[in-house]
Amino acid sequence: MASATQSTGSSTGCCFTISRNFSPLLLLAAMLSVGTASAQSDALGDGSAPDSSNVVALATAPSVPLSELPISPPSPSYVPPTEAEKFRNYSWNALGPVALTGSSFAAAIDQGFNFPHAWGQGAGAYGARVASNLGISLVTATAQYSIAEAFHEDTAYYRCTCAGFLRRFWHAAVSTVAARRGGDGHTSLSLALTASPFIGPLTAANSWIPTRDGPNLGIHMGLHNLMGQFGQDQALEFLYGGPHTVLGRVQRLFFNKPPDAAPKS
Repeated sequence: MASATQSTGSSTGCCFTISRNFSPLLLLAAMLSVGTASAQSDALGDGSAPDSSNVVALATAPSVPLSELPISPPSPSYVPPTEAEKFRNYSWNALGPVALTGSSFAAAIDQGFNFPHAWGQGAGAYGARVASNLGISLVTATAQYSIAEAFHEDTAYYRCTCAGFLRRFWHAAVSTVAARRGGDGHTSLSLALTASPFIGPLTAANSWIPTRDGPNLGIHMGLHNLMGQFGQDQALEFLYGGPHTVLGRVQRLFFNKPPDAAPKS
């Protein structure tokens, strides 16, 4: 879950009984295809059709892992977070107050749908569902933190410095699966952000959640977890935590607080 100052994008598990007809994989596929096209356009130098020399140069260039393909250019104002900041954000996302609130809300939805059925109803069953969602949050955040450390990714959410709803919306959407890399802060496909939403639910579905088909359940819960990550980034961009969000404008209106220029969250 997200903190008020900086978020690594992890989210708690949500109920499995939501309709499966809409697949978040469509959103993920669109993000990746546009990101790859953008990277190829950058490699060509502009967005126009490539000439023969560019085609030859690309064909003979050394292969680059997909995770290293740039989605956006370097940011001159980027300052990499310290290890202490990364661990503090991990702790907040794993077991912080927002994680507890999100787990309690998800447990209420699960209780309403009686998922899983074997846990029944009542206060004890609700407590078990809260604990289950907290466990998913903990495993998801731990996986994201560990993978990001291993691959040197900065998975914190950085608000868009651009203007306009569509550009900000797209920035938040891409940030669902893209992280900052290197000292220059360029963004590229993030293994931590794309894999961790599935690790927590898969762990739960194949260990403490009673089910006959743990892998299938875990994948579907992971898809909803990824959508929660998408919604959280949109909320950080538009609703709270920054000067150009709804809450930021309300604070300036009623408390005369000066705008904070820092886009990092």
